[in-house]
Amino acid sequence: MIPKRAVQGMTLKMLPFADAASDGLPLSQLLRLSLFQISVGMAAVMLLGTLNRVMIVELSVPAFIVATMIAIPVLIAPFRALLGFKSDNYRSAIGWKRVPYLWFGTLWQFGGLAIMPMALLVLAGDSAIDAGFFGQVAAALAFLLTGLGMHMTQTAGLALAADRASEETRAKVVSLLYVMYLLGMGVSAVIIGSLLKDYSSLLLVQVVQGAAVVTMVLNIVALWKQEKMSPMTKDERSAPQPAFRTAWADLTRETDMLRLVVTIFLGTIAFNMQDVLLEPYGGEILGLSVSATTLLTAMWACGALLGFGLAARWLSNGIDTYRMGGRGVIVGILAFSAVLLSAPLASPILFYTGAALIGLGGGLFAVATLTAAMTINVAGSAGRGLALGVWGAAQATGAGLSIFIGGATRDLVNSAASNGILGDVLQAPSIGYSVVYQIEIGLLFITLVALGPLVRAKGLDTSNPRKLELTDFPI
Repeated sequence: MIPKRAVQGMTLKMLPFADAASDGLPLSQLLRLSLFQISVGMAAVMLLGTLNRVMIVELSVPAFIVATMIAIPVLIAPFRALLGFKSDNYRSAIGWKRVPYLWFGTLWQFGGLAIMPMALLVLAGDSAIDAGFFGQVAAALAFLLTGLGMHMTQTAGLALAADRASEETRAKVVSLLYVMYLLGMGVSAVIIGSLLKDYSSLLLVQVVQGAAVVTMVLNIVALWKQEKMSPMTKDERSAPQPAFRTAWADLTRETDMLRLVVTIFLGTIAFNMQDVLLEPYGGEILGLSVSATTLLTAMWACGALLGFGLAARWLSNGIDTYRMGGRGVIVGILAFSAVLLSAPLASPILFYTGAALIGLGGGLFAVATLTAAMTINVAGSAGRGLALGVWGAAQATGAGLSIFIGGATRDLVNSAASNGILGDVLQAPSIGYSVVYQIEIGLLFITLVALGPLVRAKGLDTSNPRKLELTDFPI
C-alpha cells in the first residue's frame, strides 16, 4: 500500500501553486486571501468595460463625460504609494496594519458600486425631476469611491501577502495573486455581460448593486484572521511616525526603485495602447467578422497563460526578474511588428499570432515587475507597502493613460490623413493604427534602455533558485 504521507505529497505537488504556501501563510489562507483580487478584477471590468458601454449606448451619455468618469480612478492611482506608506506605519491598539486598510478599502469600493447605478440613471436624465449638474457630481463621486476602494484594497492586500510570505515563496505568491486578478476579470466579464444581455434600468441597478454585495462578501472572507494581533503600548502608538518624504528617500536611495518605476510606466503604456484598437483594426482593416475579432481576447489570454508557464520555468532555473521582463519586452516588439505587417500582407494568421504574442510579452513583463517590487529589499523607514504602492501607481496610471493616448492618436492621425494633410500616399484607413503600433514599438525599445541598468546592477543569481510552480496550471 502507498503510505498516506506519500499520497498527500503527490496531491500537493499536482495542485497549481501548492508550493506558494509556507509556514507563515498556509495554502488555505493564501487562497482565501487572494479573493480580494477577484473583487478588484470585477470592479475593473465594471468600470472600464460594462458601464463604459452602458453609459454610451443605452443611457446616451456624451462620450466626453464618460471618458471623464472613467479617468477618475486613473487620476487617483498615484496615491497608491501614499496608501502603501500609511499601511506600513499604521498604529492601532491591537497592532493591525494592513487589515484596517483592507476593510476601509472594501467599504469605499462597496459604497461606490452601491450608489453608482442610481447616479448613472440621474446622469442620463432618468429621474422624476431635473437634477441638472447633480447627476454629474453623483456619478463622479461613485467612480471616485470605487476607484479609491480598489486601489486601497489591492495595495494593502498585496502588502499583507508579501508580509506573510517567506522569501522563498514570495515570487510564487505574486503569480497566484496576478492569476486571481485575471480570473476575476474574466469570470466577471462573462457573468455581468450575460446578466445585462436584456438591458433595463432595474436590471442595471440589480447587477451593479449585486456586485457591491459580492465585493463585501469576498473581501470580508479574504481578510478574516489574516493578520496576527500584536498589541501596542500607548508609548508605541504615540511615537512620531516617519514622514513620507523620508520613507521615499530611503526607498529610492537603497534601491533602483525610480528606474523600476519608469520602466513599469513606459512598458505598461507600450503594451496597453492597443487595448481599444486591436478589434477595430481586425474588423476595419482586415475585414474580419465580429465573431472572428472576438477570438482576439482568447488569443491574448492564451498568450498570457503561456507567459506564466514560461515564467515558472525560467524563475525555477534562477533567472533574474529583470532579465525575464526584458524577454517580455522583446516578445512585445515582435508582437506589434506582426500586427503591423498583417495589414500590408493581408494575413489574419499573422494578426492572431501578434495578439497572442502581446499577451505573452505583457504577461511576462507584468509578472517580472510585480515580482521585483514585491521582493525588493526595503530599508530605513520605507516598507513593503510603499514599494507595492509605487508599483501599483505606475502600472495603473500607465494603463489608464495608454488607452486614452492610443485612441486619441489614431483619431488625430486618421483625421489628418483624410483631410490630405499627410499627403496622398498616407490616406489609407490603416495609417492611424500603424502610427500607434509604431509608437508602441518605439516605447518598448525605450523600456529596454531603462531596464538595462537594472539587469547589470542585480545580475543573474542562480545560487537561490525560485520556483513559481505554474507549470501545472491548466493552459
